Amino acid sequence: MSEQDTALAPAEWRVMEVLWERAPLTGREITEAMRGKYGWSRSTTLTLLARMEAKEAIAGDAEAGVKRFRPLVRREDVAARETESFLGRIYKGSLSMMVSTFTKKQQLSREEIDELYAILDGLEAKRDD
Repeated sequence: MSEQDTALAPAEWRVMEVLWERAPLTGREITEAMRGKYGWSRSTTLTLLARMEAKEAIAGDAEAGVKRFRPLVRREDVAARETESFLGRIYKGSLSMMVSTFTKKQQLSREEIDELYAILDGLEAKRDD
């Protein structure tokens, strides 16, 4: 997946979630999953699969005349790129501004606060090494 095409549309994320969870899947299996979860038509799903192949987010390999799709990108890698893009566009690259915004709108649990402290402590320890 090229850097230019790293962003996945919301509908593409839905397809990728199914593939990350259960790949490889046939077009029919993906179509049935998308119909069951979102009410999508066969043509909508097949159009998305073709677009995602062109982006090199997925590959469709033919086995005995049946095409099976699998992800070419890891969820963690795509999420990291999209998070960096979001942070840059919305918060001018400031992670602290983003965290501040979220914590003003949503109360954090004690567990989440402890987790954030642990992350920060780990980062501080790495910097001191």
